[in-house]
Amino acid sequence: MTPKNAEGKRPQNLRRTLGTFLSYLGRHKVLLVLVGLLAAISATANLLGTYMIKPVVAQVMEGGSLSGLIAGVALTAAIYAAGALSTLGYTQIMVRAAQKVLYDIRRDLFNHLLKLPLRYFDAHRKGELMSLFTNDVDTISDALNNSFAMLIQSFIQVVGTLALLFLLNWRLSLIVVLGYLAMFLYIRYSSKRSKYYFHRQQACLGELDAYIEEMVAGQKVVKVFNHEQSNLEDFILRNENLCQAGTSAQSYAATMIPAVVSISYLNYAIIAVLGGIMVILGWSDVPSLASYLVFVRQSAMPINQFTQQGNFLLAALAGAERIFGAMEEEPEVDEGTVELVNVRENGDGTMTPCAEKTGAWAWRDSAHADAPLVPLRGDVRFDHVTFGYDIEQTILHDISLYAKPGQKIAFVGSTGAGKTTIINLINRFYDVTGGRITFDGIDVRDIRKDDLRRSLGVVLQDTHLFTGTVADNIRFGKLDATDEEVRRAAVIANADSFISRLPQGYNTMVTGDGANLSQGQRQLLAIARAAVEDPPVLILDEATSSIDTRTEALIEKGMDHLMEGRTVFVIAHRLSTVRNANAIIVLEHGSVQERGDHADLLRQKGEYYQLYHGMFELS
Repeated sequence: MTPKNAEGKRPQNLRRTLGTFLSYLGRHKVLLVLVGLLAAISATANLLGTYMIKPVVAQVMEGGSLSGLIAGVALTAAIYAAGALSTLGYTQIMVRAAQKVLYDIRRDLFNHLLKLPLRYFDAHRKGELMSLFTNDVDTISDALNNSFAMLIQSFIQVVGTLALLFLLNWRLSLIVVLGYLAMFLYIRYSSKRSKYYFHRQQACLGELDAYIEEMVAGQKVVKVFNHEQSNLEDFILRNENLCQAGTSAQSYAATMIPAVVSISYLNYAIIAVLGGIMVILGWSDVPSLASYLVFVRQSAMPINQFTQQGNFLLAALAGAERIFGAMEEEPEVDEGTVELVNVRENGDGTMTPCAEKTGAWAWRDSAHADAPLVPLRGDVRFDHVTFGYDIEQTILHDISLYAKPGQKIAFVGSTGAGKTTIINLINRFYDVTGGRITFDGIDVRDIRKDDLRRSLGVVLQDTHLFTGTVADNIRFGKLDATDEEVRRAAVIANADSFISRLPQGYNTMVTGDGANLSQGQRQLLAIARAAVEDPPVLILDEATSSIDTRTEALIEKGMDHLMEGRTVFVIAHRLSTVRNANAIIVLEHGSVQERGDHADLLRQKGEYYQLYHGMFELS
């Protein structure tokens, strides 16, 4: 009986998954052909070695010479030795081939994940994605290392054994075929049911890994709110789901080998009795029967191997389907043709593209060779922009705003007003639903995403530091930055003083996403990372939210130099930090409520006035 609700939950693209998997194997066909050839030699040697029982026994029974017997035994030993050497050869080659295939899969998976839009990562937890690289790749590794050559060898042994059995005694072989048929019918029955549970097992394992990753990353929060017991109960529930799925998968799979062995024992007993009767009646001879019975006894072994490796393959295909499913996700679409190029400014005011770094940049449309160069100035405009993260809910409603080159634009408003969403649209992390955004008069959808983001320096509210030195984390904003440029950026961000007091200064290792640094210090490094990039447009998404008022004041002095001559977008929760902005835009419910400088908005006594005085009273 099919498991309840199994239909629709089974792998839906098994043929496609197998085809993709075979395409990866095809990249290393020379090694795999060699593995197949050696596995075939190993299987053939095993068959021939068993067949040699007949002439050796005949030599003894017919009173042959001692030299003939020794020659027969020596030939049998040589055959088995060739098989053993072939087995050693294909196992070593298979290890190398498997690692090459796994290397390709990991590389392509990671490369594809880097190309996926943020929407995909919004919908999938980090632990679930990590499970693709660990658990799912491991199942493929097990199948390649244990199953590929063994399946070839087992198949040849099954076919070869049947052929030799018919050669030795075709009458008895008909009974063997019936036994084989019974074995394969049960294997098919059990495999069909275990396939669903192997797929479910991999899904439950990914879910469990995702939960563990979240809980480990949030241990401070867990301990603060005393949720250890509650989290343990949630873990036990997920662990129980994995246990049940794994038990069901292995239960069906584990019955295959005992069933095959039982059928083979029954088959062997029947053949031995009937074979003895045939010898008595003169329909067969003892040497043939001796060799025949060994073949019958061994016939279950390749089927057992085939069955056992089939379990590895079922788990591997379930893992491969999850991996290839992620790799089939639509990558981030980038149809832009406008690129950012270094230019040399000529005496007549024109610009010429050049390879060397001049500090001057321009936009060039690679699709139209005759299109004029547009100097990079940092003029950003929203023209009746509408946007929603999903179709049912609109976040921004008909937003129109502008930032002229060199202006500092501040966004204020309550949580959920749409401030960070505007920043995400400037970066093209998401594309607008309606209207358009222009950068120096060019629709951002026409600009290549890499070039657009290269022109923007961003300091996010949620800092993320990588394992490496302090200098490496600052240099992440500009990978070819010199040590002097790194230090200059740190000075601008007012981070140089605390870095100098670290045990190894700029060579101090940052671990655990900056766990050995304070939140304020992490924020300073994030600001320095943006500063080293030296971008024409700077985006500060509550960049000073985790810094005390005194440090914030020191940063603002350093940032004044960084923001000079640049277009700056600032999202701030402290209104004191936006008083010197050229324009303050008040957002509420995804709409622009007010625009003006600090003094103008206070005179209007509208939303900003209420926000400002509310903050002033709180301070």
